[in-house]
Amino acid sequence: MNTLKNAAIKSTVKVVRVHGEGAIRRRIMDMGITRGTEIFVRKTAPLGDPIEISLRGYELSLRKADADMIEIE
Repeated sequence: MNTLKNAAIKSTVKVVRVHGEGAIRRRIMDMGITRGTEIFVRKTAPLGDPIEISLRGYELSLRKADADMIEIE
């Protein structure tokens, strides 16, 4: 399974599925990360966590633990 956590910097990926349970999954989906959404991976912080992504016209910082729940193609 390929996840957003492993996506290359400056690449565009497409969300296949959001894994997780309950409130965590709902929070990720409320941020606009749903199936079919295209995400541009902008950069990572100097120590690797969080990662900065662009989607639906805005920028978002996401922890790697949360990014690991987002399956991409």
